[in-house]
Amino acid sequence: MNHIIGVKPAVPLAQVQSVTVDENGAGQRLDNFLMRHLKGVPKTHVYRIIRSGEVRVNKGRAQADTRLHPGDILRLPPVRVSERAADKASAMAHPSAAQVSAKDFALLFEDDSFLVIDKPAGVAVHGGSGVSFGVIEQLRMARPQATFLELVHRLDRETSGVLLVAKKRSALKNLQDQFRERETGKTYLALVLGAWPANKRVLDKPLHKYLLPDKAGTVGAGERRVKVVAKDDPDGMPSLTLVKVRATTQHAAACAYSLLEVTLKTGRTHQIRVHLASEGMPIVGDDKYGNFDHNKALARADAQVALKRMFLHAWQFQCKHPVSGKRLSFQSPLPDELARFLLAVLPDATKPDPAVADSI
Repeated sequence: MNHIIGVKPAVPLAQVQSVTVDENGAGQRLDNFLMRHLKGVPKTHVYRIIRSGEVRVNKGRAQADTRLHPGDILRLPPVRVSERAADKASAMAHPSAAQVSAKDFALLFEDDSFLVIDKPAGVAVHGGSGVSFGVIEQLRMARPQATFLELVHRLDRETSGVLLVAKKRSALKNLQDQFRERETGKTYLALVLGAWPANKRVLDKPLHKYLLPDKAGTVGAGERRVKVVAKDDPDGMPSLTLVKVRATTQHAAACAYSLLEVTLKTGRTHQIRVHLASEGMPIVGDDKYGNFDHNKALARADAQVALKRMFLHAWQFQCKHPVSGKRLSFQSPLPDELARFLLAVLPDATKPDPAVADSI
């Protein structure tokens, strides 16, 4: 049975497989290729079948670090996977009607190399941590003919806006290299609680990830969190966020809000949320680092204009095309619920920059 990589069987097969490597698998190490192809197979077992010679590349033995080439034919032995992994694979092959398909994601751009999605809030970019299906799984289910679809970067589940997905491995590598070399531009719109000082433009406090205790009180087994640490903290990761004030106003209830244009120069987990909150002005609606009492008040059904999500939107993204090298810019308009709330709390304020106003 011959499979082209990227077109995965519905469930893991307990029989000999023959897999032909295409351009998306070219250049990968054999062990990494197998980790991706043999979903649910323990890493230790993958290395065991390589060492034992049960995995063959063009009928010959190969090492874990063997680099693959287009047209290579791999013989894979029968493998056993956990029942949980098999159930997950089956569920992905037969999604329920309640699950979202790719047509629900507005496309901002698409060509042979990559596509750009306008991700809604409340949808994870990938499955895991209690989430069965994310954007990437839903895309793969909706596009069974696609041989390669991979996230170029990530957005928090609560964040909406521009999200890139590669359609070729070469495009994925090129775009991720641009991220590493800081050649991309990622700009967000965030509404914070408080009057942000116009001269406060650079936030560079190091950040540290940690885990909360779980419900049983086990230390380091709960949800992920991030905090700012001292500049000399050995666990601190260098982080740089640029902030520009677009509008500041006074709400009728004497509650100040500031609309910020936030540009990331590093891509740490929860970076914007933690940096803004560390200045005493958290993002409105942030359920991890925000003002929880204020969030609850805004979410009430009797609120003048309810807001039941975090006001953080990946507004603009710039990069070079992975093939032509042409500079590209993508922009996602504010979702309706954010636009309505913004207009309600900024009735008398100085209007935002025209570029922002056009996006509302």
